[in-house]
Amino acid sequence: MLLSDSPPSILHPVFNAAQPFPPLPEINKESIRTQVFTHRSYYGRPNHVFEDHPQDPSPDNEKYEHLGDTVLGLVVTELLLEMYPNLRVGPSTKIRALVVGNSTLADVSRMYDLPARLRLHPAQAITLRASVNIQADVFESYVGGLYLEQDLPGVQPWLKALFAPYATEAYKRVREQHRLPPLPMIELVAPESVLSSPPPSPPHPRPGATPTTIGHLALFNQQLQKANRIVEWIYSDGTGEGTKTTPIWIVRCEVDGEVYGRGQGGTKKAARNEAAKEGLKKMGIEV
Repeated sequence: MLLSDSPPSILHPVFNAAQPFPPLPEINKESIRTQVFTHRSYYGRPNHVFEDHPQDPSPDNEKYEHLGDTVLGLVVTELLLEMYPNLRVGPSTKIRALVVGNSTLADVSRMYDLPARLRLHPAQAITLRASVNIQADVFESYVGGLYLEQDLPGVQPWLKALFAPYATEAYKRVREQHRLPPLPMIELVAPESVLSSPPPSPPHPRPGATPTTIGHLALFNQQLQKANRIVEWIYSDGTGEGTKTTPIWIVRCEVDGEVYGRGQGGTKKAARNEAAKEGLKKMGIEV
């Protein structure tokens, strides 16, 4: 059993008969396979060298790890486009960061028992093999070595099958962070053709329909105007609730100095609408 030097992955997808854990593709070339599992501590070479001599290239796996990190980012980004074609870039970036984060990659690496195959300096072997960063690095190195030998067609199907369940879990997690309602039990995965299809036309609103994001807010403001009361919307610091590209706005509604409701949302208007819902209830208006 391998130990870990940081908290376990927060993503815990379920693999079963319907959604099996994909087998590890084999790297056939022995020289690539050996280098994939060779940590730089094994040879103890200095790491401040700008460039290796053409006749004496570094035999460790750092180049493969660097390549694998790029390949992994590409495949997971494309996977998210296929699974969630309407997802905006900000949330997609957060989801991808969870999927390809070191905790997740180390978890996958341990399931494939990759750390046990590492070649390490004997004096550091126990500590390095237990490191989450090293466990994640060897997985990226394996991806890089496999890509080098078999190109994208040899890597992409395996990575998509492996990380689709992780992407689903990460999507749910980020959706919760944005205070959005749970998805239905059945989720549809977009086919690859969706990437080349033209975007669908926006639906036509029904005559007289009021968008749900402003319905409560409009009614709330109307009631206050009738009563000639003064409303103030006070926004608080939402640090930790979102990012610069996908902020979460938090607002408090005060009527004549009294708190009538609080709300939060992906836009200021959505946050005010949530607070307006509470305000209407306080005024005895159920909608």
